[in-house]
Amino acid sequence: VDDAPVVTRAIADRALQLLDVDPVGLDVMDRKYLSLIVGSFGGGPVGIETIAAALSEPRDAIEDIIEPYLIQKGFVQRTPRGRVLTPHAFRHMGLPVHIGLPEAGQRVAEPA
Repeated sequence: VDDAPVVTRAIADRALQLLDVDPVGLDVMDRKYLSLIVGSFGGGPVGIETIAAALSEPRDAIEDIIEPYLIQKGFVQRTPRGRVLTPHAFRHMGLPVHIGLPEAGQRVAEPA
């Protein structure tokens, strides 16, 4: 990067910044995936086909490229009902942690 003979931490940090990779290693697509699940589905569960359609990405690309790192880092869990964000994901996004979210498609009771 910048014709430097040695790659220092500062140079590596600058390269990651240029690639829009955050301090924990999430890139634009990772953040888009997390934002979709929290913003449109309240944190999940949500099925992979729904995620693929909403992101306009092939299912295989999501399962093979995006999800492995998010699962490894503890941001997403695969469940029989669909993908669910973990409390770690909510904290990373600067959002309050939602425990016991309603199931997808289930209405949340309005305050009286």
